[in-house]
Amino acid sequence: MKIEYQPTGTCSKMILADIDDETRVINNVQFIGGCPGNTLGVSALVKGQKVDDVIKKLEGIRCGMKSTSCPDQLARALRQALPNG
Repeated sequence: MKIEYQPTGTCSKMILADIDDETRVINNVQFIGGCPGNTLGVSALVKGQKVDDVIKKLEGIRCGMKSTSCPDQLARALRQALPNG
């Protein structure tokens, strides 16, 4: 399954993800925009992880005074794409 998600409240402009439909394992995540080191790090860490685990770990993370972050927006994208996430 391919996901395209437009985040809100962050520097990143788009999140692209590829998830295996059967295993619900993340094959790849790419952030367009945002802090390159952080978004590349998040992408590398979630690759090969189960969607449910990633949502649990990233949901609610904030960036400074913002109410959200790129990792939190990724969790929201995954939850939206997979309602049982």
